[in-house]
Amino acid sequence: MAKSYADLLREAREQIPEVTPAAADGLRDGRGALIVDVREDEEWDAGHVPGAAHISKSYIEQRIEDAAPGRDRPIVLYCAGGVRSLFAAQTLAAMGYTDVTSMLGGFQRWKAEGREIAMPVALTSEQKIRYSRHLLMPEVGAEGQAKLLGSKVLLIGAGGLGSSAALYLAAAGVGTIGIIDFDVVDLSNLQRQVIHANDRIGERKTESARRTINALNPDVNVLLHDEMLIAANVERVIAGYDVIVDGTDTFETRYLLNDAAIALRIPVVHASVFRFEGQLTAFVPYEGPCYRCLYPTPPPPEMAPGCSVAGVLGVVPGIMGLLQANEAIKLLLGIGDSLAGRLVLFDALDASFTELRLRRDPDCPVCSDAAVAARAAGTPLAVPAFGADAPFVLGGGLGAGAVAGGGA
Repeated sequence: MAKSYADLLREAREQIPEVTPAAADGLRDGRGALIVDVREDEEWDAGHVPGAAHISKSYIEQRIEDAAPGRDRPIVLYCAGGVRSLFAAQTLAAMGYTDVTSMLGGFQRWKAEGREIAMPVALTSEQKIRYSRHLLMPEVGAEGQAKLLGSKVLLIGAGGLGSSAALYLAAAGVGTIGIIDFDVVDLSNLQRQVIHANDRIGERKTESARRTINALNPDVNVLLHDEMLIAANVERVIAGYDVIVDGTDTFETRYLLNDAAIALRIPVVHASVFRFEGQLTAFVPYEGPCYRCLYPTPPPPEMAPGCSVAGVLGVVPGIMGLLQANEAIKLLLGIGDSLAGRLVLFDALDASFTELRLRRDPDCPVCSDAAVAARAAGTPLAVPAFGADAPFVLGGGLGAGAVAGGGA
């Protein structure tokens, strides 16, 4: 016997528990319930429950597993008036979700009770198309995309690592990308530094990179720093950035950058390459070790020859730069597990990845509790010196001892 709409609605109400907006709020705060808005895009854009995931009823089967991979997590669905959410809840129950409820009265009742309402960040119609694949993902969505558009990332070097990182950060919609590099494009760079081109040989790498970035995504504001990174300017250059992508190729610059970033509490996504190998980690201040924890003193120059001496397979810095971009985006959005405390080793010859666990050095002269206290007191601890130069202490006036090169 055919069923009417009234029959279907009655069955849904018999099968699916309904909760008031107050109870839904309590479930979220007390039990970690996921609140899901099943309305259409234009309804969501007019206002929604703060912190809710947006999965319209038309796509609930396809996308709920991304938002709630565990079938036993409490889920509260809501729509405009509390009907569509009942039918969507039936679908989830049929998929094996064991704790699904519908919000009684829907968003209309939520508003009528004077509860807080979130307004999504307005993206232009072009941005909605450009970033549409991000908007489909609950982990990013409109709010995450707006966060990326408002973020600032600094690239240390526009070389092999910086090239691929810059392209994908720009494509992802990171709103401001800073680039510091003092070099010019050389023919030998083009084997791996894909942000540059043959007709730009002799052009400043920063300007070449800017042209490529803005050709890919005009949303991006590119800030150029045509200078060397030295003790006298490091604070000025890196201040205000949310994440730093380290593509340097000298130990001196890595130590200088590390010390300044720790003092300013800016995460650094570090990578380095050598022939067929790459290394990757994230130095998140006080959440994991810093660069000095890993390498208290630099190796002698003959033990760490640069790419111009030892060579590098062109794709290796590209692969590592892409992984840097991935890690930077995770840090900006606050998603996933960061690489703080983990070092990833890549071998291109057998396409293998190896992970090592890292610990903070309790006696580190830069990130230990004693170092933080000493810096606050204006008496930073001494750190190992480079040759005849003075110790690398933030504000220590090293001068030309620290230089940022093109990075692979």
